[in-house]
Amino acid sequence: MSVCLWIFVGILILILILLIAKIRLMQKSAQEIREAFSDRLHTDTNLLIAISSRDRFMCELADCINEQLRLLRSQRHQFHQGDQAVKDTITNISHDLRTPLTAICGYLDLLEQEEKSQEAERFLGIIKNRTDALTLLTEELFRYSMAASVTPYAVYEKVTLNDILEESLLAHYAALQNSRIIPVISMPDQKVIRLLNRQALSRIFENIIGNAIKYSSGDLQVTLSIDGNIIFSNHAPTLNEVQVQKLFHRLYTVETAERSTGLGLSIAKTLTEQMGGYIFAQYSEGMLRINLCFDPQER
Repeated sequence: MSVCLWIFVGILILILILLIAKIRLMQKSAQEIREAFSDRLHTDTNLLIAISSRDRFMCELADCINEQLRLLRSQRHQFHQGDQAVKDTITNISHDLRTPLTAICGYLDLLEQEEKSQEAERFLGIIKNRTDALTLLTEELFRYSMAASVTPYAVYEKVTLNDILEESLLAHYAALQNSRIIPVISMPDQKVIRLLNRQALSRIFENIIGNAIKYSSGDLQVTLSIDGNIIFSNHAPTLNEVQVQKLFHRLYTVETAERSTGLGLSIAKTLTEQMGGYIFAQYSEGMLRINLCFDPQER
């Protein structure tokens, strides 16, 4: 009786060992699938998921995921093609509109020099105002399509944030003065250097400062910290928290903004993210803050 019992126990132990081995192999296969799936999602590759296990159920799971990966890859390819086609169309249309708009603006300038009635002068002013707005929108659409290109700026160099920021503020001196805005600037004595595209960085600063000029009630504070964080803050009583959260959306404009295309901050966000930075807006007690930061990194 005891021999039979020992045999039975031995069989149970053997079965337990086999089950543990089976579970270990399935865990290994699941780990392989998880790692391979994560890699395939984040890389543009035609490689499919392969596992070392011969377990029928794990192999069926891998095959099912591979089928979904093929479908996802096809849909992603179609999306990229469609997205690029839309960008190319916007670029072409905005480019084609430039020539007739330039001609229209030229003839409007000639008409302004001619003698005309007060009523005709008023109508001409309305036409010129709307033509200028259309020209601005066309130019911003062209710049946005270029900024949102799938190929980011390729030329990076060491730039000093202090210098570029100061140059951008000086470039807007006349506009700030006309809006009766005296900026309060705070920068560290130490140079804050990042590896970025100079042209893109200037464009980002230009759009943020331009946004501050449109919405500020007469003040602008610009703070650059040693860690590369830049804060543009100003009182904007005409805004609210809902509007501020939409400032980076394409073609979103606040009703109080004059001659605005709604693309300025959207372009700034696109360029910032292309260069590995981040940008966001905060609104509290009537104060609008645009936070911009570029972390040190190697390219």
